[in-house]
Amino acid sequence: MMHWSRLFFLLGCLLVSATLHAQKIYLMAVGVSDYPGTENDLRLPVEDAKAICRLYKTNSRATIVLLTDNKATKTEILAKARTLFAKAKEQDIVVFYFSGHGMNGGFVAYDGKLPYSDIRKLFAACKARNKMIFADACHAGNMRENKTGSSQDSDNNVMLFLSSRGEEYSFESPSMKNGYYTASLVGALKGGADTNRDRTITARELFMAVSQKVKELSGDRQHPVMWGNFENNMPVMIW
Repeated sequence: MMHWSRLFFLLGCLLVSATLHAQKIYLMAVGVSDYPGTENDLRLPVEDAKAICRLYKTNSRATIVLLTDNKATKTEILAKARTLFAKAKEQDIVVFYFSGHGMNGGFVAYDGKLPYSDIRKLFAACKARNKMIFADACHAGNMRENKTGSSQDSDNNVMLFLSSRGEEYSFESPSMKNGYYTASLVGALKGGADTNRDRTITARELFMAVSQKVKELSGDRQHPVMWGNFENNMPVMIW
């Protein structure tokens, strides 16, 4: 007869395995380098968004939508994200990634302002328990106008992980294919942040790895920020 402790251990493993395999990831990635005219153009945002997509494509759990440059209008971003996020179930992970110009209270889509309040509404309607925003933009810390009051997101489990403080620029190097934040984020999500080697990267692990790398690359001039209503052990990537 199988010992009870052995039986409980096997049942526990099966339950954990079933839970992890049921968890899917839905990524909406946006990169705007070529804004209307020429004076607001940027160099790397499209490459940043593509790098994030390449990473998530290696994860069999991920479903991905990518919008770049003139395809990344406010209307198109919100419509595509709404459709994608509606597929998520409670146990799933939903990710919104943006690289481009930032503004107080949101992002700058190809054709104008994309307020955080509009993204928050999408998340509020989404069933997923774990939701996150990654943003690589100058002054990204100003994206959310109400930084201290988390009541807006109290029921949403939204983690905001932004490339820089409100008064800082988000830097890049001519020798790198991506900005400091995105390059560090990709490296961390690939496994660099998985300090305990359990194949699950948590919010805390991600913050520690990315913030340290960005500070090194920028000479302590750029400091990623993270806030929202979430647990430190919230899974942000499961391999």
